Amino acid sequence: MPARAADFGLKFEPGVAVPLTAPQSQLYKTGGGLTLKALFGLNQYLDIGPSVTLLQLPATADQMEPGAAWAFGGGLRFKRPHNAPGGSEGFFAISPWADADALYVRTGSLNRPGLAVAAGLSIPIGETRSFWAGPFVRYLHIIQHGRADYDNHDAKILSVGVSLEVGPGLPRKHEAVAAVEVRTIPQETFSCPDRDKDGVPDNVDRCTHVAGPMDSWGCPEYKKVVVNRDKLVLKEKLYFAWNQSTLEEASFPVLDEAVQALKDNPDFRVQIEGHSDSSGADDNNQTLSEKRAKTVLDYLVAHGIAKERLVSKGFSSSVPLDTNNTVAGRENNRRVEFVVNFNILNDGSTK
Repeated sequence: MPARAADFGLKFEPGVAVPLTAPQSQLYKTGGGLTLKALFGLNQYLDIGPSVTLLQLPATADQMEPGAAWAFGGGLRFKRPHNAPGGSEGFFAISPWADADALYVRTGSLNRPGLAVAAGLSIPIGETRSFWAGPFVRYLHIIQHGRADYDNHDAKILSVGVSLEVGPGLPRKHEAVAAVEVRTIPQETFSCPDRDKDGVPDNVDRCTHVAGPMDSWGCPEYKKVVVNRDKLVLKEKLYFAWNQSTLEEASFPVLDEAVQALKDNPDFRVQIEGHSDSSGADDNNQTLSEKRAKTVLDYLVAHGIAKERLVSKGFSSSVPLDTNNTVAGRENNRRVEFVVNFNILNDGSTK
């Protein structure tokens, strides 16, 4: 992974603060502290930035004020690169680090110089490596000025806690798949004609003369008709007078939509097939299935479909869809089907 400069991160270090030497160790008990750091990457190994440290140490005697200090300054941090190889997270991506800061320290009404050094481990949380956490130890040295009648030993305080860091994480990788997709789209466009310009190539489009969405295979979304490669499937049954070939009005809406589908697709040549159940004599069933198929053909012709595109045929009960042993099965077997053939001319025109 390449090195990245100018990355910005924030680090929070809450911890337990312990005074190490007198007189602070005699006057104050173990307390707490917090260090805040802003980190700007100079390269993948070195960060620079300001820091603020706050300390609070409770007094050993009730009548004494607690010890408080805050420090402001800046320094450097050396670290194992956060983009080092070794897996997205876990042990092999751990980043040991060490830093050093020069500080201005305020304790009570006194201003003092100070310095701090620290070391710790940062462990990535999540695959993007945007969040890091791990233990740290920080040593703070406050330089005391010489004052008459005061113990002028330097203050030495050790803080131990958990370091929490947030940063930009790993750079996003550009997937090669995206480039492949960009190249394949024009290949499909040029190799597959699309006569109705609906974005569905003709080798997939079931309705090449009229635009429609891919969800319906390039056909308009008819409500009562489904256009398949080999059939116009009617979503509703056709109703005839009992034992006759006369259409009932309930059949007109679905037939009207079949008419529209045939007008939208002038390449379709349709065989209208009449089927019956096994009830009654075979001769009567054959005649009835032929007449019903012819009635449907006549309806389509009367509504603008060229007769040359249509043929009707009766099959009696020879092609059942269901059992003839039940009422529901016989109902399913009494049907009219539209079987589609294509006749596409080379120049794209139709007759």
